[in-house]
Amino acid sequence: MKIGVFALQGAFIEHERALAKLGVETAEIRRRAHFTDGLDGVILPGGESTVQGKLMREEGLFEPVKQAIEGGLPVFGTCAGLILLANELTNDKNVYFAALDVSVKRNAYGRQLGSFRTALPVKGVGEVEAVFIRAPYIERTGKGVEVLATYAEKIVAVRRGRILATAFHPELTDDLRLHEYFIGMAKQR
Repeated sequence: MKIGVFALQGAFIEHERALAKLGVETAEIRRRAHFTDGLDGVILPGGESTVQGKLMREEGLFEPVKQAIEGGLPVFGTCAGLILLANELTNDKNVYFAALDVSVKRNAYGRQLGSFRTALPVKGVGEVEAVFIRAPYIERTGKGVEVLATYAEKIVAVRRGRILATAFHPELTDDLRLHEYFIGMAKQR
């Protein structure tokens, strides 16, 4: 099992550490040459989605990654990763991979000072600690998108097929269950 973690910007090292604790090999993806066929899944980490999207295009990663996701490569997007996967952003004209039929509101919980932690029940996983940092939330889901978690009546975790996305950062906690859940998805491929 080998999971690629996009290491262009954001909280990628924390995902690598979580996967290492689970005994899963990782590969940092920074350039086109790093995105190889030997990956069982990829993680799009939190960070700044606009910067990540720009760097993916500059490094020639965008189209190959989009094609791989469309071809069924399992992907886990956290925070900015959710934004990159969404097919609509309600407060931003940019759209990136458009792989997940959801409408997302960027920075929906406010600025950095509005960041918070909470316990959150996640369907199929149990109660997890969720870290929200300038987090988005999902305003609408489309056909085939399963809601896994809500917070204050807003959707914050979803799954569609081989795509898992959260508005929060599970990698910033000691709870490895969401990473285990994703690994299970990757093993089913």
